[in-house]
Amino acid sequence: MGRLFGTDGVRGVANADLTAELALGLSVAAAHVLAEAGTFAGHRATAVVGRDPRASGEFLEAAVVAGLASAGVDVLRVGVLPTPAVAHLTGALGADLGVMLSASHNAMPDNGIKFFARGGHKLADELEDRIESVYADHRTGAPWDRPTGAGVGRVRDYDEGLDQYVAHLVGVLPNRLDGLKIVLDEAHGAASRVSPEAFARAGAELVTIGAVPDGLNINDGCGSTHLDLLKAAVVEHGADLGIAHDGDADRCLAVDHTGAEVDGDQILAVLALAMREREALRSDTVVATVMSNLGFKLAMEREGIRFVQTGVGDRYVLEEMKEHGYALGGEQSGHVIILDHATTGDGTLTGLMLAARVAQTGRTLRDLASVMERLPQVLVNVPDVDKSRVTSSAELATAVAEAERELGSTGRVLLRPSGTEPLVRVMVEAADIEQARSVAGRLADSVKSALG
Repeated sequence: MGRLFGTDGVRGVANADLTAELALGLSVAAAHVLAEAGTFAGHRATAVVGRDPRASGEFLEAAVVAGLASAGVDVLRVGVLPTPAVAHLTGALGADLGVMLSASHNAMPDNGIKFFARGGHKLADELEDRIESVYADHRTGAPWDRPTGAGVGRVRDYDEGLDQYVAHLVGVLPNRLDGLKIVLDEAHGAASRVSPEAFARAGAELVTIGAVPDGLNINDGCGSTHLDLLKAAVVEHGADLGIAHDGDADRCLAVDHTGAEVDGDQILAVLALAMREREALRSDTVVATVMSNLGFKLAMEREGIRFVQTGVGDRYVLEEMKEHGYALGGEQSGHVIILDHATTGDGTLTGLMLAARVAQTGRTLRDLASVMERLPQVLVNVPDVDKSRVTSSAELATAVAEAERELGSTGRVLLRPSGTEPLVRVMVEAADIEQARSVAGRLADSVKSALG
């Protein structure tokens, strides 16, 4: 059995890779591991379980709930809610464990399982490894220690979860959204009820699209991975801005009143300035990944805000933030973490905060986002090369150094081996798109020559 946990839980094609048996077994294993770790010491354990609207989530939820209850864990079933809502409720309700069933922005046939520890934080890597080990031992014959009688877990629906989460979102806003007309694209996903309710309570006039989930249409041509519908709707309705979520609403992208995209880097830039103004940007620092546009870094330097870079992935952003006490971080893809109010990326919270800045300043989102200029970025995938030698090839190091000298301070080069394929990704940013293409093409040839 290969490693089950990736960077964002366990994910695969539902009922093929991710079966009911696997979901049940992992849930029992998680309960045993957390009990061994002392998480349940001295009290009866409770778990919060939620899901996105995928059809497969129905049987996978049943399997997870059965596994937890069979291991003696009481279950609060919150139904269809965003991933950050499950994380929030896990903390707010004092639960020992949270479980979210979702494959985020993936297509409908996929699904996934993500575990949260007490407080709503992602499980530590060593606990995920231990869960895998215990699950593997059981598959090879090790029996579970099963409670009986009154020791089995009890299951109840917790319908108050949606209202509790929405109240939290609206309660942390620095100002209301009265006077704004906003288009929301919910990707037929987990925020289809939550996000419109939160924006409406905050005072916005709404047009909502992609908010009729049927179990099969999640992320289908809509949401943060397909912005064309949102762009058209914003222009058609004369809205001030548009907000797009993905299937589990842990990310947010935006569209300004002209229909132009506002990506995660620009959203981070707008929020960083807003938070500094109200003295909420601790250490005047924002955290982002090496994939952030160079224009973001230059804008933060110009504004006197420190920019800390991490590896690709919101988990690395969150680790850096927690270690040093930073308040804001995120990715170009729209995963934005506002750590004072959320333990994970929260697309609805991000959208609300962005809209609040528009309402508070009276400026357009286009104007606010212009604090940074996105430099042209060219990405070339070079397949069938030895990606393990990216950092050790002297020939490649020479080529990169030459490219960096040519680009100077207004350009950037990044060579990154793919985590899943035998290829190297060449990314070049420059002030001019033709220069970026030229340098990227030469570097791709160098990668082929040095690593082929």
